[in-house]
Amino acid sequence: MDRRSFLHKSGAMGLALAMGASSCSTGNSIYRKNNNIAGSRHLPRINISPDRIIKETVGLRPYRLSGPRLEVQQLGQKTIVHNYGHGGSGFSLSWGMGQIAATKAATTGEQNIAIMGCGIMGLTTARQLQEMGKSVTIYAKELWPKITSSMATGTWSPAHLICEPDRITPEFKATWEQACSFSFRAYQNLLGLGDMVTWMDHYIIGGSRVPKEAPLLHLAGQLPARVELSKKQHPFRADYVVNQPNMVFNIPLYLQKLTNDFLRFGGKIQIKEFRTLEDVDELPEKCVVNCTGLGAKELFNDEELMPISGQLSFLIPQPEINYRLSTPHGYIIPRKDGLVLGGNAIRNNWNTTPDPKQTELMIAAVNEVVSHMRS
Repeated sequence: MDRRSFLHKSGAMGLALAMGASSCSTGNSIYRKNNNIAGSRHLPRINISPDRIIKETVGLRPYRLSGPRLEVQQLGQKTIVHNYGHGGSGFSLSWGMGQIAATKAATTGEQNIAIMGCGIMGLTTARQLQEMGKSVTIYAKELWPKITSSMATGTWSPAHLICEPDRITPEFKATWEQACSFSFRAYQNLLGLGDMVTWMDHYIIGGSRVPKEAPLLHLAGQLPARVELSKKQHPFRADYVVNQPNMVFNIPLYLQKLTNDFLRFGGKIQIKEFRTLEDVDELPEKCVVNCTGLGAKELFNDEELMPISGQLSFLIPQPEINYRLSTPHGYIIPRKDGLVLGGNAIRNNWNTTPDPKQTELMIAAVNEVVSHMRS
């Protein structure tokens, strides 16, 4: 299939035109041809201590055993298009999954469409429906910063905690590849618009030199391959260090832009809580896109859906830190809203209260590496 046919069939042209897509080959990252990733012997040191923590959150990833639900369901006179259950990949796959859901909603022929949920999935789906000429209203119980999307790590991770490995079918893989390619292009089109999307070096400390099996979900030509660095190429006192540049998202600014763009193009937002299917049936729109995340578990009786909690600690920002650092037991990511410290994932945990012990573990893990950096 040539590039034009792919763009036409995937519905990508509308987004490409709206976001100013370039004419370069799709799927390429700015690092693709650079196979000799250089390290750096001199890196600014991260300052990590409990007294620098400014806030802590526990986000609940909406994990579904069989992966995201993108089905179309009839509910009385209404057509429900589901778009939820993306686990730890929601932020990364939002444009691609939103494009699939928006296309399904558009095929109903309805002009007025409702979106349930105002997280990253709801907003990106709504924007693409607007690009298709639809009138869209978002109904949501909560808005930023209370939504789950506000508590995302904010890095490109399109296959992170997305489904059980034994449930990846050829059909699922094809859908994932379509969504992953679409989303990657969308994020590259945001480069240069302030610092909503940036690339930075990612140093991974520890691990094994033994080659791992190829991941079940992977698209070549997006992130560059991991490159092992010699001791002259990094300041860490570790036997094994690799570098793999990755994208980081400025989540507060990006969610604000999406919301403002949605409203600027005529969208409406109404505060509404959905407790029963009767609440959904009361909506005036005949076509509804369900982006409620974990809310779909009870509302649509989805037994496959569960939370996977992830605790984040935000430390005072350090503007000079321009790299990401990962260890086997914790990571640190520099963002405009703070140095993000994280590293855990607990299945079926509904508790959103930060655990001080988890904070201590993550601080100790990162400090073990930082405190031994060569000056």
